[in-house]
Amino acid sequence: MPEGVACTVSNCQYWAENNQCAAAKILIEIDAHANKHYNSEFSSDLDQQHKDVAKKSAETCCLTFIPKEE
Repeated sequence: MPEGVACTVSNCQYWAENNQCAAAKILIEIDAHANKHYNSEFSSDLDQQHKDVAKKSAETCCLTFIPKEE
């Protein structure tokens, strides 16, 4: 689990106590690629060596999110 990855999206499957992300891996993408269809296990997507540039955090998004089952 990545240490110190804060997340306030409490309906995510990976959300843990004290607003921590409990995912084994996370995928963060720039907003321009937000609608790209990643494999839900996305490990192969992480191996892609493309590099994007964001000027501020508002231009990025976490694609690791999976809604918790109710």
